[in-house]
Amino acid sequence: MRALIPRVGLFCCLLMAMLVTSNLAVGQEPAAPAAAGPAGPSTADLKVALDTMWVMIAGFMVFFMNLGFGCVESGFCRAKNCVNILSKNFVVFAVSTMGFWAIGFGLMFGNGSPFIGQSGLWFASGLDNSPAIGPAYSGDYGALNWTGVPLAAKFFFQLVFAGTAATIVSGAVAERIKYLSFIIFSLLISVFIYPVVGHWIWGGGFLAAGGFFDFAGSTQVHSIGGWCALTGILFLGPRKGKFGPDGKAKAIPGHSMMAAFIGCLVLWFGWFGFNPGSTMAADPGAIADVALTTNLAAAIATITATATSWIILGKPDIGMTLNGCLAGLVAITAPCAFVTPFASVIIGAIAGVLVVLAVLTFDKLKIDDPVGATSVHLVNGVFGTLCVGLFADPKIVGVRIAGAEWGGLFYGKGADQLMIQLKGVGATAIYCLIVSSICWAVIKYTIGLRVKDEEEVEGLDVGEHGNEAYHGFVLARTGEFGN
Repeated sequence: MRALIPRVGLFCCLLMAMLVTSNLAVGQEPAAPAAAGPAGPSTADLKVALDTMWVMIAGFMVFFMNLGFGCVESGFCRAKNCVNILSKNFVVFAVSTMGFWAIGFGLMFGNGSPFIGQSGLWFASGLDNSPAIGPAYSGDYGALNWTGVPLAAKFFFQLVFAGTAATIVSGAVAERIKYLSFIIFSLLISVFIYPVVGHWIWGGGFLAAGGFFDFAGSTQVHSIGGWCALTGILFLGPRKGKFGPDGKAKAIPGHSMMAAFIGCLVLWFGWFGFNPGSTMAADPGAIADVALTTNLAAAIATITATATSWIILGKPDIGMTLNGCLAGLVAITAPCAFVTPFASVIIGAIAGVLVVLAVLTFDKLKIDDPVGATSVHLVNGVFGTLCVGLFADPKIVGVRIAGAEWGGLFYGKGADQLMIQLKGVGATAIYCLIVSSICWAVIKYTIGLRVKDEEEVEGLDVGEHGNEAYHGFVLARTGEFGN
């Protein structure tokens, strides 16, 4: 009996709870239908939002590459010039931003002739037409109608590319150029060199009309920076102590391979914004495919550059390894959206060999490039651009570009596209060599290009900035022109 008491009590409690609940339910008024709220975003609105988010994230990644360039360049150079190189890599983006915003963007993407944009300077249209997006946009920048993100997003993404081209020059002219002279040239390249060629290639100019393709900038970014770097080297001359009395190049080791290593990894990471981001839309298939070809080219180029330097130099030089990775990334930048993974491996493998041979060749020609920028960006920028005409798969091209039927030489489409690519390389080379030479000459014969001999020996950190990267450290000198 005692055992039943708890069970009866529990049953009574459950019954009372059910009665109370039912009474509340009976007395409750039926719920009123929810008031109709505003309609949710359309599918088109969501697509624009996703596309914009992807373009901005990719742009942030490309901006972050400035850290990579600063680390690579400073690591490959001597400690006494570290502050100077870091300062150049920091200020160059600020200068490029102002120049590209004021004039460069309009010259590059403004509506105009086949040779130059003639509208939208000072980004004036960006203020009036920023709410208009996509193909409906009818402002001054018609060449960007193909992507449906806000105009400000288009500007920012293009800006970080312009800043990259200017940054390439920094390493090639390192350890002997005046700080102010470099700043002035950075402004000139972002206003008069990069945007003009950019109009030809990406702004609807004569190269684009003629069928030239450079998906993410092997020519438009890397070889432009490379050509300007080459002329800068020729106007400056080599660093003191780089070439002996017999004309043979002497190694001038960089002061921090740790910094160079970190910088290269940052650049490799940033390239996943650089190349896949050039879709300028959240297209899952295109983004994934481009990321795959980009990474494969970088990986195999790292291996082939290491092997090539090991065979030629007798040791696996880490500088060649790092530059090999960058060479593969530069070479795949133009064809990354048009080639198969297997083709990207071939492109990267060749790029890794090319960069080592280019470094050694430039040394023999007494062209002093402290970080190998011309070997990485110029030589492999040209090579990568030509690879579009060699390795572009017609099937992939047809998917990426509706109705397109062209392809590369190795896919049975003849040499037509290769000749078009060669024409673009030639036009870019001629313009950049002439205009950059004029810019360097004007700077040289007005304020001067090169620091004084004693400043170069002492280091640009003290002479140009009155500062030291490693204050309080005792730095060993390996000779008259050592660290």
